[in-house]
Amino acid sequence: MSRALTDHPRVSAATKRKVREAALALGYSTNAIGRALSVGRSNRIGLVVADLDNQFCANMIGPLHDELERLDHELVLITESAGSAPLAERVSAHGLAGVVLSTTTVDSIQPARLRDREVPFVYLNRTAPSVPADAVTVDPEPGVRAVVAEAVRLGHARIGAIFGPRNTSTGELREQVVRTVLDEHGLALAQRDVLHGPFDFATGREGFRTLHERAGGPTLLLCGNDVVAHGVLDAAAGAGVPVPGHVSVVGFDDLPVSGWAMVRLSTIAYDMDEVARESARLLVSRLRAPGAEPAHVVYPTHYVARSTVAEPRA
Repeated sequence: MSRALTDHPRVSAATKRKVREAALALGYSTNAIGRALSVGRSNRIGLVVADLDNQFCANMIGPLHDELERLDHELVLITESAGSAPLAERVSAHGLAGVVLSTTTVDSIQPARLRDREVPFVYLNRTAPSVPADAVTVDPEPGVRAVVAEAVRLGHARIGAIFGPRNTSTGELREQVVRTVLDEHGLALAQRDVLHGPFDFATGREGFRTLHERAGGPTLLLCGNDVVAHGVLDAAAGAGVPVPGHVSVVGFDDLPVSGWAMVRLSTIAYDMDEVARESARLLVSRLRAPGAEPAHVVYPTHYVARSTVAEPRA
C-alpha cells in the first residue's frame, strides 16, 4: 500500500489508482515519518523554540513556514523545556531532515550532539562558536550608533540597560556594542544601572521596578529586545511613571506590536521576515550540498524613532 501511495515505479498505474481510491474512501493519509523512511529522505524541518508565547518566536514562525513551504519542506515546532527529551533524540523521533536553532546558548551541547548525529542545522539569530554551522544574525552596531547619537543630542548622560542573558551570543554582542559606542561618546554604563535577564516580559517589568527604586536612576533605558521593553513600559504605566517624560525607553527587534498607536516604541529594527526566510534557504541549501562551507549571513540594523524617547527629565 505504501508503495502505491508514494508513486513507486514498480507499482502499476492500475494498482496505484485502486489503492488511492480505497485510501480516499477510508480517509487514510500517509505518515510523514513512515514516508521518510520508505523513500530515504524527509522534508520536515524542526524549529526549536523555548517559549511559544514569546512574540519574537511567534513572528519568526510565519515567514519561516512560508519559505520552507515554497522550497517544498514542512515546518515542525519543537518546544524546549527542562523536562524535554534531548533534542537530538526528538529530531530522530520526528524524522526531521534538519533543524533551525533559535534558542542556542554559547555553552549549549545541542549543536555538538546534532553535528555528531550528522543532523544539518542552522543558527537563527544565535551562534555557538564551538560548533561552526550556517547562521543568520543581525549586526546591532548601525542601530546602536544611531540611538546613542540621538541620546547624546537630546542631552542624556545617565543611560541604563536591561540586557539579555550573558550566555547567549545575541545578548553578549548587543551589550558589547552598546558599551563600545557609549565609550566613544565619553559615556559609560554604571554598574548599578545595568541588569541582565531572559529576553522576556518579566525581565523588563522587574528590571524597571528595580532600577526605579534606586535614587536618581537612568534617564534612558536600553533594552535587550522589544519584549523586555514592553515589560518596562507596562511597569512604568503601573507605577504612574511617564514615558518618555521621566524615562526614555528603547527596544530591539521592531516587533509589529511595537508600532501600534498605543505602544509607539522607539527601537532598533531589521528585516525580521527576511532573517527568518534566509534561515530556511540556508538550511535547505545545506541539505542539498552537505559538504559546502558554512555560510554566515548578517543583516544590518537601523533606528526607528517613535514616541518613547525624548529629552531627559530636568
